[in-house]
This record gives sequence, structure tokens and C-alpha cells, in this order.
Amino acid sequence: MEAIAQFLHKSLPKYLERMPFPDSISDIAEMSGQDWMRLLPFLGIVSFLTYATVRVFIPNQSSTAEDPRSKWVNEDIQKDCPKVADVMNIEDLGNKTAYCRCWKSKKFPYCDGSHTAHNKATGDNVGPVVLKRDG
Repeated sequence: MEAIAQFLHKSLPKYLERMPFPDSISDIAEMSGQDWMRLLPFLGIVSFLTYATVRVFIPNQSSTAEDPRSKWVNEDIQKDCPKVADVMNIEDLGNKTAYCRCWKSKKFPYCDGSHTAHNKATGDNVGPVVLKRDG
């Protein structure tokens, strides 16, 4: 701890005093190549610390995309089951029955038209499976 205090209170201020920081924007143009070379290590450390701080406090956007759950089609229907499967008797279908394929229906497995809002929001083109009897 003593070494850190020594560095922060003595070494760092002396180092910064010797740095050729410009006093104004116009002084930047007047800096020599040697001045810029002396500033490079300092600018590199400041850049790294800024980058590291941003990485800690701003979440990585690609980590969300890599999360397999972000690609789930079924977001909330029968999530306690290892597999969602429904069996219907053909006699119970009536003349026409529409089954959901977008997983957004509140009447799942039957279609309630939720795919319309889903398609509008995402640009998708999903629709129901429609089973009908002839005659």
C-alpha cells in the first residue's frame, strides 16, 4: 500500500509535470515530433483505462446476441415442459381450424391472429397452419 501511495503522491505528479501538454488548441500544431513521442505512453495508458472502464460499465451488445435464449421462438408457452406437443382428434376439428406457428397466440395451440402484430414488428411472414375439411 505504501508503494501505491508513493507512486500517486510523488512519482505520478513529477511524471505529469514533465509531460509536454499543450496549453491551448493552437499549441497542438506547434508540438514537435519528440513532444508527441513523449506523450504516446501516457495517451496509450489513458486510452486503455478509458476502454476498460467502458467495457465494464457498458454491456457488450454481442453477448446478448450470442445468448441462445435470445433466439427462442417460444418465449413463454408451457416453459415447464421439456417439449411442447399437442394432440388433437380429427373429429374435433370442425370444418376449419387454424393452429399457431408464431408462438405468440394467447389461445395456443390455436391461432388468435397474434402473428399479424409479430409480422409487422419484425418483418416476418409467419401465419397459421389451417386445417379444413372438404364437403
